[in-house]
Amino acid sequence: MHDPLTSIPSGQYVPRNPSHPPFRPRTPRSAHRMDTAPSAQPAPTPPAAGNRRRVATAAALASAVEWYDYFVFGIAAALVLGDLYFPAGSPTAGVLASFATFAVGFLARPLGGIVAGHLGDRRGRKPMLVLALTLMGVATTGIGLLPTYDTIGVAAPILLVLFRVAQGVAVGAQWGGAMLLATEYAPEGKRGVYGSVVQLGVPIGVVTANTVFLLAGALTTDSAFTAWGWRVPFLVGLLVLGLAWYIHTRVEETPAFREAERALAEKEKSEQSSPLRTILRGHLGTVLLAGGSFAVNTATFYIIITGVLDYTTRELGMEKGPVLMVSLCVSLTQLVLIPAAAALSDRIGRLRIYALGAAGIALWAVPLFLLIDTGSLLWLAVGTFVASCFLSIMYGPQAALFAELFTPEMRYTGASLGYQIAAVAGGGLAPFVMVLLLEATGTSMAVSGYIIGLSVIALLSIRVLARRARAAEPEAAPEACAQAESAS
Repeated sequence: MHDPLTSIPSGQYVPRNPSHPPFRPRTPRSAHRMDTAPSAQPAPTPPAAGNRRRVATAAALASAVEWYDYFVFGIAAALVLGDLYFPAGSPTAGVLASFATFAVGFLARPLGGIVAGHLGDRRGRKPMLVLALTLMGVATTGIGLLPTYDTIGVAAPILLVLFRVAQGVAVGAQWGGAMLLATEYAPEGKRGVYGSVVQLGVPIGVVTANTVFLLAGALTTDSAFTAWGWRVPFLVGLLVLGLAWYIHTRVEETPAFREAERALAEKEKSEQSSPLRTILRGHLGTVLLAGGSFAVNTATFYIIITGVLDYTTRELGMEKGPVLMVSLCVSLTQLVLIPAAAALSDRIGRLRIYALGAAGIALWAVPLFLLIDTGSLLWLAVGTFVASCFLSIMYGPQAALFAELFTPEMRYTGASLGYQIAAVAGGGLAPFVMVLLLEATGTSMAVSGYIIGLSVIALLSIRVLARRARAAEPEAAPEACAQAESAS
């Protein structure tokens, strides 16, 4: 019996022995058919290597600038937005209001994933990516130009929330488009590596956002930074519009979508259904499992880059500049770790690597905050670096893993929904929950417990995905055939 953690968690199991043909269960006539790994459906005409490189580069840049725009809000929320837009009687109340606005962006991300997923599965990956980049550029620039509470009163926080919602919709739409541009252009056997270029957008966005904030702080006084210096990182968002135009004019639609589009066109109109309806009727469990498996990653990530920034500067009395520098240096290491984990997943399986990262996060949750609580920059760097290693181990294969859970005609919708559910359950609420736990318990060990709880959910979700992959193994053929017969 094969180890299920070496299997691809989709409807088709890919055996280690190429001579051993994969088992294909009979497809039920209902919408509840088994998903097929996209590697089993190659494009009729493989794209040229130069085109692949151009598309991969465009997808990586799109991810990087989109996440940069998204992360500058998180840094600003920890440093200045509470005082400027949510004046209150205590610093804690202002930070909570600021982090609540930060979380609003995550609540809007599933909306972006649903709308862009539906249209992306019907109209193409590229148009939705261009639209998402344009929306993000406009929203981020709007925040950089937004007057404060002292200038326009209650309209300031209202507009800030609306711009943050627009950012959330944009990043919810962007991830699926960039991820599918990369993975659907990937050559056979390298989907993990190609998908990882999109994942690299996260550490690149973090590094760039931290660098711009460090420069803004270094080149201005504290009063000038509070008055206008913090706005500079947001105004850089204008560059996103140039990238959107480049993708619109120079990048072609993916071969997998073109093939799926032809297949859909051949069907009778009465038989066609929306990708969202298909997902909700036949694949909702897969979406929820995908979200459950990744929530711990997003939660821990935002705790490290946003929650810890507030905690170390406000509670532990550390300087913001050195803390930002630690975050920047730790994020640089992910540029190596993420593609390495992705390449390894191409060889030994997505779920094995994925589970290793989730288990590592659970084991490191307590040591992480014991080291942070020392107030030492060195131990802060050590703690967050080790945590970042486990995050990278999960993050590397994640794009390819989510893509392989769904067929091309529903892939944008399904993968985006799974990812954005994780973002809401984990990342969006994590800094807010962290502040609440610290205020309620007075100990950072409560935050460690929060991370461990999400890790358990992730490991359970991964185990179910592994069982589904094992059910498609050749040894399970008789039982699977019987189930397919009963389903039809």
